[in-house]
Amino acid sequence: MQAMYIRVKRNKTTYFIQCDPTETILQMKEKLSNLIDQPANDQQLVLMPAGDVLEDSKSLADQKVENDAVVALTLRKDDNEFEDVNIVKPDDEF
Repeated sequence: MQAMYIRVKRNKTTYFIQCDPTETILQMKEKLSNLIDQPANDQQLVLMPAGDVLEDSKSLADQKVENDAVVALTLRKDDNEFEDVNIVKPDDEF
């Protein structure tokens, strides 16, 4: 299995995470937590453009996350809800 890269986007920031298709979403969140200083359980990953929330226990392959996929990152707010997906799309820049 070859490594793949996932683009994790939040607001105007994109993180490139190197993953293996067999890794779970939780493992990916743990990699992210090192970058963004947010614990894995406060992160929610949403596969774009479908808008499917990715489940921690499933692998990337299980959830059809492919190389160069774009995943939106949302974080848990104080009221325990997750924030809305907020990605600045490239066509908003003009």
